Amino acid sequence: MLEGREYTRRGKAMPCPHTSRYNVVRHLNEKRHHSYLRQAKLLLIAGLLILLSACGTIGLLPTNQLVQKAIALQLEQTQQQLSQKLDLDLQGFEIQKLAITEQKPLTIENLPAFRVQGKYDLTIKLPKRRLTQLQQPFDIYLQIQQEGKTWRLLLPERVGKNTEPIWHSYLIL
Repeated sequence: MLEGREYTRRGKAMPCPHTSRYNVVRHLNEKRHHSYLRQAKLLLIAGLLILLSACGTIGLLPTNQLVQKAIALQLEQTQQQLSQKLDLDLQGFEIQKLAITEQKPLTIENLPAFRVQGKYDLTIKLPKRRLTQLQQPFDIYLQIQQEGKTWRLLLPERVGKNTEPIWHSYLIL
């Protein structure tokens, strides 16, 4: 055998004590093999995390068109109340230049929802003129339904100071 020499030496091929061939030291091959496995595992985990985050509740974000419809629905309700109380003849409105500044995911009544904030320009149509209000802020809650096909506008109603809000839900068409 080899006298006074170790069978394993850092990265060098040594004669095998059992055969006449030169072999790369076994434990170094295992380390190299394990590092490839470790890299493959990390890539697989990273890929799965990307896929899962894309398929989660964040996968379906409210679009500008959806937010515009939700604001319009909210304004229609307000418009009806104002028309009745003030005896006004409001003939509609237009929402323009919608800009979403924040979309925060949350859960309301065990379903995924979003608090969406931003600004828009509003033009109110009156019988003899148009009234334009620029940079109107909005803060709305939108909830996607379990089947993932429809969205609802959620309006909170506070009954008391220290109580949870009662949510009123309206289908967005």
